[in-house]
Amino acid sequence: MTAKTLRTRWPRLLIYAILIAFAAFYLMPVYVLVITGLKSFAEVSLYRMWDLPVGLHLDSFEKAWFGGFGFEGISSNFFNSVYLTIPATLISAVLGSINGYVLSKWKFRGSDVLFTLLLFGMFIPYQSILIPLVQVLYKMGLYGSIPGLIFVHVVYGIPITTLIFRNYYATVPTELVEAAKIDGATIFGIYRHVLFPLSMPGFVVVMIWQFTSIWNDFLFAVTIAQNPRIQPLTVGLNNLAGSYIVEWNVQMAGALIAALPTLLVYMFLGRYFMRGLLAGSLKG
Repeated sequence: MTAKTLRTRWPRLLIYAILIAFAAFYLMPVYVLVITGLKSFAEVSLYRMWDLPVGLHLDSFEKAWFGGFGFEGISSNFFNSVYLTIPATLISAVLGSINGYVLSKWKFRGSDVLFTLLLFGMFIPYQSILIPLVQVLYKMGLYGSIPGLIFVHVVYGIPITTLIFRNYYATVPTELVEAAKIDGATIFGIYRHVLFPLSMPGFVVVMIWQFTSIWNDFLFAVTIAQNPRIQPLTVGLNNLAGSYIVEWNVQMAGALIAALPTLLVYMFLGRYFMRGLLAGSLKG
């Protein structure tokens, strides 16, 4: 490489070096998480936390999944999170899509006020409504159940899903809706045959967002799911600590198992997530 070429490329090389340094710093906790989960309990030490494991000890993952002396495993909690997250994500995405369609393409008196009130729900702290929320769920017969958690996440997901879909549908030409009206399509016919087929980028964004938020939720899970048999994964992970001693390698293995679904979602669908965000950023 000549001196001239080096002078022209050094700014880019410097940027790459800075980005690699920031990425390495960001991934340091992940590195500690992985290597600690692969260590035996005898190797776990605060002074040797950066050291690689002597061998691959997968028994920590087995104990985290099936349980051990003094604590339950997270296998049942994992499937509870699956039963919770998938329906709540799908229902909130569909409701947000319908709301966004109506608020963007079927303006009516008070629609802007209604949209503002919906968005206000995004800024209400969860902690401030826990007591009335529990009382409402108890009267509805949903307290302490997975359907109750699904209901809560659907309701709290409506503001953000409505916002994303409203901004996305604002980019769809109104002429398509007008042409469908002329052809005699109803309000739901237009949504089903015109808007819904164009909504896949918006659905990808909303479903990734909702899946991540619901899967990682702890506050609602620990408040509403008092029965250990229906507690989601985040609560089960919190319960991994034994009664007598904390096996950090088991807890790290459990944390890695808990993070794996959302990690895989972003690995395989991350590019579609960015495309969907950009698709709804032109208008609205």
